[in-house]
Amino acid sequence: ALELFTGIGLSEAKARETLRNGALSALLRRAVLQARSALGPALDKATGTLLYNTAARLKDPKHLGFLVGYIARREILTDLQLSAALEYVRSHPLEPLDVADFERSCGVGICITPEQIEEAVEAVISKHRAELLAERYHFNMGLLMGEARNRLRWADGKTIKNEVDLQVLHLLGPKTEADLEKKPKAAKARLAPAEKQKVAVVENGDMGTETQSLLEQLRGEALKFHKPGENYKTEGYVVTPNTMALLKQHLAITGGQVRTRFPPEPNGILHIGHAKAINFNFGYAKANGGVCFLRYDDTNPEKEEEKYFTAIREMVEWLGYQPYAVTHASDYFDQLYTWALELIRRGQAYVCHQKVEEIKGHNPPPSPWRDRPVEESLLLFEDMRKGKFGEGEATLRMKLVMEDGKMDPVAYRVKFTPHHRTGDKWCIYPTYDYTHCLCDSIEHITHSLCTKEFQARRSSYFWLCNALDVYCPVQWEYGRLNLLYTVVSKRKIIRLVETGAVRDWDDPRLFTLTALRRRGFPPEAINNFCARVGVTVAQATMEPHLLEACAREVLNEQAPRAMAVLEPLKVTITNFPAPKALEVLVPNFPADESRGFHKVPFHQIIYIEETDFREEADKGYKRLAPAQPVGLRHAGYVITVQNVIKDVSGRVIELEVTCTKSDVAEKPKAFIHWVSVPLVCEVRLYERLFLHKNPEDPSEVPGGFLSDLNPDSLRVVHNALVDSSVHSARPFDKFQFERLGYFSVDPDSEEGKMVFNRTVTLKEDPGKA
Repeated sequence: ALELFTGIGLSEAKARETLRNGALSALLRRAVLQARSALGPALDKATGTLLYNTAARLKDPKHLGFLVGYIARREILTDLQLSAALEYVRSHPLEPLDVADFERSCGVGICITPEQIEEAVEAVISKHRAELLAERYHFNMGLLMGEARNRLRWADGKTIKNEVDLQVLHLLGPKTEADLEKKPKAAKARLAPAEKQKVAVVENGDMGTETQSLLEQLRGEALKFHKPGENYKTEGYVVTPNTMALLKQHLAITGGQVRTRFPPEPNGILHIGHAKAINFNFGYAKANGGVCFLRYDDTNPEKEEEKYFTAIREMVEWLGYQPYAVTHASDYFDQLYTWALELIRRGQAYVCHQKVEEIKGHNPPPSPWRDRPVEESLLLFEDMRKGKFGEGEATLRMKLVMEDGKMDPVAYRVKFTPHHRTGDKWCIYPTYDYTHCLCDSIEHITHSLCTKEFQARRSSYFWLCNALDVYCPVQWEYGRLNLLYTVVSKRKIIRLVETGAVRDWDDPRLFTLTALRRRGFPPEAINNFCARVGVTVAQATMEPHLLEACAREVLNEQAPRAMAVLEPLKVTITNFPAPKALEVLVPNFPADESRGFHKVPFHQIIYIEETDFREEADKGYKRLAPAQPVGLRHAGYVITVQNVIKDVSGRVIELEVTCTKSDVAEKPKAFIHWVSVPLVCEVRLYERLFLHKNPEDPSEVPGGFLSDLNPDSLRVVHNALVDSSVHSARPFDKFQFERLGYFSVDPDSEEGKMVFNRTVTLKEDPGKA
């Protein structure tokens, strides 16, 4: 074999490398032997290169002999022709091929004369004559080559290059010293510092350079996905004699439209990982002029509740997407049952009585009932439907081996649980492995997008559609999105709720979507986060602070400003300039006053943060101290301490100050926020729920995730003071409390006692706020 491969021009190293690839070496051996039988034992290197490329690039080996025949007859002579031939057989998977059409597509029999090449190059040089004379040999000669090749598709590239070189030399003459000097590189425009900081992009947990928007990442050819109706061009897609007819019907129904679906199980609340799935499925459809279904995978009635159905749709719409249609797997139970009967009739499924424990894992014993007669399985499956078997006593299994080695996955199992939509009609329910691809087929999904862990089910996906001779979509996998310092599994969140570690699924310390909404994260921030993570095949594990950065970016533009004091210190202005409260106009967005103002009262008694006053000012301290005045934000006054009042324990409880208008007072070192005639509110300050990055990792947290809870994950300020401008705010309204962070109104708010959740601090490090 080594001699065979070196005999066609491969180096010994390349020949040995080829031999290590069993499939490639077997194909190449067949190709070489076939070519030798036609051309004799000595093959030139050009022919050898074509044979090697055919063996290496051919997706379907059944066409090998057909293509080698054209190479041996000298009808395919160039790599350009070979590329066209390979694309043709890939695009026409069914036999027999239309030979005349194939030859037209591959340039078979077309002879390009030297005169034609000379004329084509002359025409291109004439077109660019002025630029050539101006730039001489600094002109991009590749442009001339490309245009000449476009005029003569099947011309030999080397011959065109030689003709271009000859005619350019004739026009310009030999190269001068100036021609040999390197062309100076154009200076790159430098970004201003502000522009550099605009966008922080995340790739596998690191901050990177600016990324494309989600729609740009998903549009058109960006992902190399197949076009609707061209499923067969996807690697690994199984083509049957009925495939092309089914695809033709599919295109007639969809009109060539992209169709995706988001298929959650209604037995839990969506989390941040689902946000990527929602963005990917709905985003891919939107970017390519298609539609996306919201389909509930409601095949397990034991765990499904109405609240989950409602919450899932709410979250999809909250993220800004409208489903083309809302469907349920249960909509298709009748059709799925009919297909199960057909699968049995075709000898592709059987009723089995092995226990669940017996068939768990990857190496279970083979079923002794695998070869039972078709009629027997049909009768037993009917008995399953009629409730004659108890739970666990019988299953319907499909006859296939999955990619991960799992054999004969279960298609139906017995469950005596009423279904929320079909009631008591069924006591057998289909599994994910059986349901998913068939529902995709029914809805004529073009791209079945799922996370990487479902890759092991791709072969069963194709197998089942083809076993029933129904339209087969294409499954594409992408990497799931995980966050550090949290858990997202339903079982673990339920444990957190049961133990009282969190209040419910929407506790703002969790990373469920309902929790993020309650905490105050805008949907745009979550979508931007997903875009920055990118549509990658690799799994992405991210730090929460990267999501928080996206929130700050959006909230900075969306959240109007207000003032709040969390640890109030009373301040009495002894020379207040008016007998009653004044009204101060505060801009909603100080950087853009065109976006309006709100009024806040300014009274003789105000409240400031305890931390904004010190009896002794350290070096570098700029806020209020007995000998250090400070400005009041937006009020137009500077205050100076006259008297410090303490309680019996020596704690400062009040300050008496005088005020001076800012335009006559010496400019203070700092301005602080304040409130006057405020609302008393509850403010909830959140930190990470877990102490370690991976609370589920036994090597990091040996005691289990419940032992890793952060005791300081929630601090409640019961009597915070907020300026009265927020009095009409409703749940989920958002504000920036100046100098403190971004806050959102919690649904627990009542008449007379508003509750605010801190979404994020103003900066990543709270100490720098």
